[in-house]
Amino acid sequence: MKKPLALIIEDDPRLADIFSESVKFVGYEIEIIQDGQEALNRLGEVVPHLVVLDLHLPNVMGDEILRFIRSEKKLDGVRVMLATADAFRAKELKDSSDLVLLKPISVKQLRGLAQRLKPTT
Repeated sequence: MKKPLALIIEDDPRLADIFSESVKFVGYEIEIIQDGQEALNRLGEVVPHLVVLDLHLPNVMGDEILRFIRSEKKLDGVRVMLATADAFRAKELKDSSDLVLLKPISVKQLRGLAQRLKPTT
């Protein structure tokens, strides 16, 4: 069975590695993207099952990426997990996302939540 795809959209390389290893551990195929415009371009090409999304990114902010995901019919089933230190913006965007995680995020916490969002088939 093919592994579901998760995009880790995070510009801090250390956090991107931690997030990707946590999500990979529960069975996802991983792509790391560190730039907001690159993330939008990639979302035009693939339909991931899960997006772990930072809000503060170079070139295009995470809230704009979230709006794009929610506006595209082909991305209807994409699960979005916001991962941010910006509690104010996270609160504003919580209804548009599937989960909101405030940094710092533990590996155990991220693994458990990614497992819950993983498709069952």
